[in-house]
Order: sequence, then structure tokens, then C-alpha cells
Amino acid sequence: MADILIYAEQMDGKFRRAAFEAVNKGKEIATALGGRAIALVVGSGIVDIAKTLGAYGADKVLTVDNPVLKDFTVSGHGKAVAEVAKKINPAVVMCAATATGKDLAPAVAALLNAGVAGDCTGVEVQDGKVSVVRPVFAGKTYESVQFKTDIAVISIRPNVFQVGSVEQSKEAPVEDAGVTVEAGDVKESVKEVVATSSGMVELTEADVIVSGGRGMKGSENFAIIEELAVTLNAAVGASRSAVDEGWRPHSDQVGQTGKTVSPQLYIACGISGAIQHLAGMRTSKCIVAVNKDPEAPIFQIADYGIVGDLFEIVPAMNEEIKKII
Repeated sequence: MADILIYAEQMDGKFRRAAFEAVNKGKEIATALGGRAIALVVGSGIVDIAKTLGAYGADKVLTVDNPVLKDFTVSGHGKAVAEVAKKINPAVVMCAATATGKDLAPAVAALLNAGVAGDCTGVEVQDGKVSVVRPVFAGKTYESVQFKTDIAVISIRPNVFQVGSVEQSKEAPVEDAGVTVEAGDVKESVKEVVATSSGMVELTEADVIVSGGRGMKGSENFAIIEELAVTLNAAVGASRSAVDEGWRPHSDQVGQTGKTVSPQLYIACGISGAIQHLAGMRTSKCIVAVNKDPEAPIFQIADYGIVGDLFEIVPAMNEEIKKII
């Protein structure tokens, strides 16, 4: 009952970085509870990669390897996770709050009749029980949550928790979970997966993000954002207004109706700082804002603010950074 079950998200036989963060945090919580960190890998042809999770803290890895689970579906993966949880009865079922995890966690909680807390930015053990901290009201404040149910289901925000030390030589024992998911259990079907190939770092996993807003004045001007991103090995983001104008795809949108990010460095260019945008990036470790309006709300949460013309400042910033990296 003190064990932690961690859903380790993978795609096409490769783990997301958020999966490693979840396993490492799961190990920390399991140790505090006196239990084990048990990772769970769901998919098709995933047995060979499963053992590598030992390097990130997993004490044991369970697999549900089934062709009907090749693509993520809420019904298929949700049943697999819930059935494994019923067998081992963990204290916590944990996953990353990626797009996948945000779908999975509430579905698993419903199947287990368990309490659920999503997008958590803090997880700790108090008096032998797990409690979490999560943002509410578009990130304006935080709430502390404790659970009344025997099992707690939580998702943790990517990039908030560290991957931790990696012991490459450590391999965790891998076992078949002994759970069956039939084709009839999967209520959805994935017809096509369309992957973009921009050459940039994936937004939710990036350590550095350079974002542009309405102040960019047009899609063609995002070239200066992309140049800085290349220099910093960063991802490119955008505000809702820039996406609504058609300057960037929705996959680049940061905010309440876009993606939630927590990079080490977030550079906001021409973004005023509407609450919708702040909800998606205010947990960034360091925020730099470039805006010609000294009264822009973004400056209220920025660690460093530059008041001026972004079309002069961003290229100059890029050239200076090139000199030191």
C-alpha cells in the first residue's frame, strides 16, 4: 500500500523526458512512504526499453505489451493502468501532466473511484500521507490537496521536477503485469498521427523557450524569434493573440487554452501578459520580458524586464549571446 505506480509515457518506443521526471519523483515519494517505485509501461513492443527505467529510480517495471495498445487511447491505456493498480494496490498512481497524462489521470481515477489532482507543482509526504500543491484560478494562487481515498491519482507538471541523478548501469527487473486488454475495450481508434518537424525542441520539454506575441506584428517577424531560439537551443512559443492572428500554429500556443510550460528560462517578446498567457508560463524558473510598454502586466512577474523595441533588442541580444556560448 506504500508503493507508487508511475505510468511512464512513451511514444514510438522512446520515453518522454517527463516520464523520467515522474519516475524520479515517484521514487522520492515511495522512499518517504517506505514503499517501492513501480514503473508501468503500456504499449506495443515496449519490453526492451522498460528495463532502462531503473537508471531513473524505478525499483521494478511492469509492462502491458499488446498490439491494441500501440497508440495511446484513454479507454485502452486507462483500463491497463487501472487494472494494474487494482492488482498491486499502490498508495499513489502518478503520471506526467502532458497532453496524454491530462487525459489519462482522470480516467484512471474514475475507474478506481479515487481522488485525483492534476498538473501538480509540488508533491510531498506529511504524516505518512501524500499531499500535493497545484495552481488554481489560472495560476493566480495555489491550493494544497490531501486525499480521502485509499489511492490517490496525480499528474505532475513537466519540467517542474528534476530527472535527478541517472545510474546508467542500473537496470530494473521487468515483469509482465498480467493484465489483459481486449480490442473491444478500446473505444477510440487513432487513424493518423501527424508530426511536425520544425527542428526545434518540443515546447513542453524545453529548458528554454522564446515566445512572441501581438507585438511581433506578423508571422514573417517570428524569424528573429526563431534565430534566437536556434542560438539558445530553445523552443518557440506564442501567445494566444499571435496564434489567433494565424502567425503561429496552435501547437506553439502557451497559455490557459494552449500548453503549460515550466522552462528554466522563458523569454517573452512583445507579449503584454494577459492572465490567460501567464497561466501557462508563470512557473518558469526565470522570466525575461521585452516590451515597449513599461506598464505591460508581464513586467509584474518578470525577473528581468527590457523596455524597448523588440525588433532592435532581440537581434542585439542574439548577437551578444553568440559571443559567449
